[in-house]
Order: sequence, then C-alpha cells, then structure tokens
Amino acid sequence: MSRHVALLLALLLAAITLALPATGSRAAELVMFERAGCVWCARFDAEIAPIYGKTEESQAAPLRRVDLGRPLPADLSGIDPGAFTPTFVVVKEGREIGRIRGYPGDAFFFGLLNRILTGSGSTPGRS
Repeated sequence: MSRHVALLLALLLAAITLALPATGSRAAELVMFERAGCVWCARFDAEIAPIYGKTEESQAAPLRRVDLGRPLPADLSGIDPGAFTPTFVVVKEGREIGRIRGYPGDAFFFGLLNRILTGSGSTPGRS
C-alpha cells in the first residue's frame, strides 16, 4: 500500500471518529417505569406503543421500558421511578430532564412529551 493511500485512510478514519458521539454522551431516552397489572400501562400499550417507534419523538428519545418488579438498571440508580405507574422519565446524559406521571391518554401524551423534549434541546426529529 502506498504512503498516500495509507495517509488518506488514516485521515478518513480520523474524520469518522470525530463525527461519532463521544463515549458516555447519550441522546435522550424516554424511560417508562411500569409494573405487572398496571391498567394505565396496558392502555399506553394499546394506544401509543404500536406507533411510538415511527414518530419523530422516538428519534429524539427512544422508548426504554423498566419493570419495577425487577431491580433498577445501574445507569438509572439516580432516577426516582415514583410511586405511580406508568411514569415516563426523559433522561439525557444520565440526568432526568422531565417526567410525565401516569398516562394522560393519547390526546395529551405527545404534547407533554414535546414540551419536555423542546425544553431540553432534544427537539423531535433531532437529537
């Protein structure tokens, strides 16, 4: 391999590395704290869950489900799940930036979530 090709490949690799997010920096995520038998969780599952992955909001904050019947994941140890389920917490870079307590129905859910995402700088469609 010629020196010019090797140099070009090294520069290309450096450019790709700089374009990737730094390790430890994460986009926002929507954490849904739920438990078995939760009627409002089931309603969310029926009304929002089937379409959420296709929305701009999911691009800004992918949905992550956490069962409160199991130990909290280590990366969420600083987040209080609250007493009610479901509780939706928007987490960015390991910190809570907003929450929705309970499921307010499909007419209000996206409006509340958009307010949180916009206030955090995680505008739907951009993360």
